[in-house]
Amino acid sequence: MVLKLVGNPLSTCTRRVAIILKEKQVPFEFVLVDFAKGEHKSPEFLKNQPFGQVPYIVEDDGFVVYESRAIGRYIALKYRDQGTPLLPDPTDLKAVALFEQAASIEQANFDFYASTIAWEKIFKAYFGSTTNEEVVKEKLAGLEGKLDAYEVILSKQKYLAGDKLTVADLFHLPYGAVVSAAGFDIFNETKRPNLARWWKDISSRESWQAVKDRADA
Repeated sequence: MVLKLVGNPLSTCTRRVAIILKEKQVPFEFVLVDFAKGEHKSPEFLKNQPFGQVPYIVEDDGFVVYESRAIGRYIALKYRDQGTPLLPDPTDLKAVALFEQAASIEQANFDFYASTIAWEKIFKAYFGSTTNEEVVKEKLAGLEGKLDAYEVILSKQKYLAGDKLTVADLFHLPYGAVVSAAGFDIFNETKRPNLARWWKDISSRESWQAVKDRADA
């Protein structure tokens, strides 16, 4: 048996996990969760993911982990010696601190804004709701300010945690792509050249190209 990734192929968080699995060269079986049928709210699903959200993983021994960032870090740690190194040496406390800093930046200063923009501009339509343009305007302004800080950071180093790629960089990909697809040129090379260089780097990786459209690819 191989690790099972239980999720929806179009889910941003499911794709976040699939990126890490691809980078670490971990074979996996994709188990489809059909949102239209409400499978993510079924009693069977809720036994493993009590919040009714995707994705979660199941290992051969029945071990279950949910929350995409927790899964990504777990995979990167468990398979440290294969594929792309994506976490710092745990004995290098300064490198670990800088990684934790980068991970916090992604969740607090990027995802907070980008996920709301994605919800308003893209995902609401799937549920027959209307975009609240005022919310989009507010969150876009906030995101633009945060990306100015990214530009400063990335003018001094190649990646968010230093000069080595980590999961903190790759975690940006699903929502960064959705915001861009919604028509917002947030990675504009003229406005923020170092941010644009970084985005081009991570978004051109084979792992993302493999799953950017579907996590089950």
